[in-house]
Amino acid sequence: MERTISAMIGKGSVNHNTRTFTAKNVDKNRSANNVEFCQEDIKQVYHKLFDEALERYNAKQKRKDRMIDNYYEKIRRGKQEKLFHEVIFQIGNKDDMNAKSEDGLLAKRILTEFMDEFQARNPNLYVFSAHLHMDEETPHLHIDFVPYITGSKRGLDTRVSLKSALVAEGFTGGTRGATELNQWIASEKQELATVMERYGVEWLQKGTHEKHLSVLEFEKKERAREVAELDSQKREISSVVAQLGEEVSVKKQELQNVTIEKELAEEATQKANEERTIAQQEKEVLLAGNQNLRMENTRLESHKDRLRMENHDLKQKQLQLQTDNEELEQRHEDLQYTNSKLKNVNDQLSADNHTLEQRNDSLKSDNQALRQKYNDLQQNNVQLEKQQNELKSHIEQIVQSEQLLQRDVRKYDEAPEWQLPEPGAFASAKLFRDKVVMPFVNKLKTLIKNLTIQCVRLKEEVIQLRKEKKRLSDDVEFYKGKIKDMSDRTELLQEKADDLERVKRYAGAEQIDTIIRKVKEQERTEQQIRQYDRSYGTR
Repeated sequence: MERTISAMIGKGSVNHNTRTFTAKNVDKNRSANNVEFCQEDIKQVYHKLFDEALERYNAKQKRKDRMIDNYYEKIRRGKQEKLFHEVIFQIGNKDDMNAKSEDGLLAKRILTEFMDEFQARNPNLYVFSAHLHMDEETPHLHIDFVPYITGSKRGLDTRVSLKSALVAEGFTGGTRGATELNQWIASEKQELATVMERYGVEWLQKGTHEKHLSVLEFEKKERAREVAELDSQKREISSVVAQLGEEVSVKKQELQNVTIEKELAEEATQKANEERTIAQQEKEVLLAGNQNLRMENTRLESHKDRLRMENHDLKQKQLQLQTDNEELEQRHEDLQYTNSKLKNVNDQLSADNHTLEQRNDSLKSDNQALRQKYNDLQQNNVQLEKQQNELKSHIEQIVQSEQLLQRDVRKYDEAPEWQLPEPGAFASAKLFRDKVVMPFVNKLKTLIKNLTIQCVRLKEEVIQLRKEKKRLSDDVEFYKGKIKDMSDRTELLQEKADDLERVKRYAGAEQIDTIIRKVKEQERTEQQIRQYDRSYGTR
């Protein structure tokens, strides 16, 4: 089995490769058969490859204007190097290796094995995106890579450079046709042919039977073969052109990539023209075919430019419509959000106002009740003080009575009238008993009886006074607790009143007054309705 090998420089559309964007020539039902080998964000790849070198470079700079803030942006805006490159490999065509056939599955296995060895074979080409497409007519492999070198003496010691990266891998430029890139592509095609041989597929090189050619001659022969293949690939080129026209509308970056690719294509065409001029005598047939191809290419370029302009105008109109629509939707959402927010605030303020009114009425009622209780407690306190003073006076009287009693007791010991006289010398015992002792004893009995009665009465009064004193002390402690509770409650009510004032200061006194007025009017209206309903119901 013999099959051709196609290798071309791609435009580098990651959205197309990952199927974020789907062209017309793509069968979405077969997209699940595609193979994604790797997919990294290119900005993160630049950070990983060049951040350390960028830090070393900036550390050496003495002038701030020579420092590089973002190496990715520097390469993107510059014209010397591209951010990344893409190469596309394909085996056969849609007729002999169709993606829906068994040969297409064979091509998938060959390209997969070829891709598995690609990165190890090209250490200076960092592959960040690689996809094998099986949802188009012919299986083909997209490889996107960032070429870089290390140990550079100019600029960053690790920097982007396609030419230097290929030189580091052993591809030295020769003539214009044998550039480092052309040599590398030819080498990769040879590697792909080696993998094909493992599966029993030989490389069909149309237009040449020479096995050992110099790089320049090999490239010339390849040019002749590729010209012959262009006729069979004309339909695929048309679909690619349509795809390019649709992808123009995806991003400005893709427009820039298309412009860069166009410049590369023009440069490649110019190089091809120079090579055809050198080999004009021995390649007359090739020149005629090339002339026809150039005319076809010019027609396609003109058609592509026209499509690009039309797509650009449509894109501008679409972007403007999208912008206007987004602005209107955003304004509509903002108005809805503002309206909802105002409604919620109004409802919340109404609820808060009603609550504050109730709390205010409750505070006023509690405050009046506390003032009344406070006045009652003050009056009770005055009465208690008066009773306490009377009790003190009474106790002082008792103390004075006790002092008088003690003085009277001493009188009984010392006063002559309470002393029993000595019996006379000639008085009889009976006479002394009847005349002196018995009256004295009777007098003592009367005195003792009166003293006993008075002591009992005083003891009862002391007991009553102690009880009264205890009751008054308990009342004093009780009212002290009540006064403390009332004081605490007064402070709490004062704090609530302060909170109400804070709410008024936060929301605005006028707004609070307006809300209160509206709520009162609503309550009056509801009350009138209830009164009317009751009045109507009684009838």
